[in-house]
Amino acid sequence: MRALLALEDGRFFEGESFGATGICVGEMCFNTAMTGYQEVLTDPSYRGQIVAMTYPLIGNYGINSIDQESRSPHVRGFVIEELTEVPSNWRSEMSLDEYLRKWNIPGAQGIDTRALTRHLRTRGAMKACLTTEKISPEEATHRAIEGEGVIGMDYVREVSTSKIYQWDPEDRFSAPWSIAACNGGSKRALPPIKFRIVAYDYGMKENILRLLRQKGFAVTVVPASTTADEALALNPDGIFLSNGPGDPAALLYAHKAVQDLMGKKPIFGICLGHQILGFAFGGSTFKLKFGHRGANQPVKDLRTGKVAITAQNHGFAVDRESLPQNVEVTHINLNDGTVEGMRHKELPIFSVQYHPEAAPGPHDATYFFEQFADLIEKQR
Repeated sequence: MRALLALEDGRFFEGESFGATGICVGEMCFNTAMTGYQEVLTDPSYRGQIVAMTYPLIGNYGINSIDQESRSPHVRGFVIEELTEVPSNWRSEMSLDEYLRKWNIPGAQGIDTRALTRHLRTRGAMKACLTTEKISPEEATHRAIEGEGVIGMDYVREVSTSKIYQWDPEDRFSAPWSIAACNGGSKRALPPIKFRIVAYDYGMKENILRLLRQKGFAVTVVPASTTADEALALNPDGIFLSNGPGDPAALLYAHKAVQDLMGKKPIFGICLGHQILGFAFGGSTFKLKFGHRGANQPVKDLRTGKVAITAQNHGFAVDRESLPQNVEVTHINLNDGTVEGMRHKELPIFSVQYHPEAAPGPHDATYFFEQFADLIEKQR
């Protein structure tokens, strides 16, 4: 069946449908990772977006329930160049085509994703319509123009937990993955709990929770709308701010809560949490031309000069010029110089724009969880 992808500027691409049939509209973006399509599909940060994978062959290892970053996929549509119809991996439980059909998500293969990516890099991020309906490119373009994008949108309320809960209190899901454990052997031991923290769920990936527990944290997850007083009433040793979707400028309730938490507890934020901290500091964000999404973004630590290869997924960045004097920029993106990390010079607060949990990788930045533990220890 024909699939049509039309961008709001009139450019369109034709391919072949897979997954569900139908129509979807969202912001068109691309991810440059060679692996990890299942983590991309289930990352809540992609809420409201149609994702194209730049790596040409997708679906070759199928889908399995262990690698999911949330309970369901969040992308509105999925665009690839070539689909592997018969996955080859002992952990595979279903094909990518079956998975998208199960969750009613349209997919398109046979799309020239290189040309699509070059167009988005030149013209910038824009809305798109992906459809299997028999409509003209002009009608699909009109639907893209009329549809909602990301600017000004609060998708966090759609993906955040609705109630407070304890992550993995019986330590069933947090142990590092191993072949032995999958084959019925013993799991790797987890360290004893050393700190108890509150994690704001703005659309948190589950591997963040797994790694926090692996570093000795017991985690209480709270809804994004939780006030500072409600979080402090849980008597945590620290506060964690997660990743998430949408426009950080639209999250006034989150800005207020984090601002009220400053100076009360150590705080560590990543991705959207980093951007929310920027607003709590008194700064602002701006929309990137085409975003940073993939597993190959180079980041420089300005304090040590070291460069890490990082996993990222964001379309906004903190405006460096908007930050007050008591906030230090600690990391920058080597491709465009945007802010990738910052810390408060007087309070125990720091953040990074990228993903230190990095499922499926790379793992250059996992040390930030240990840095958070050290920060809490110093404040005791």
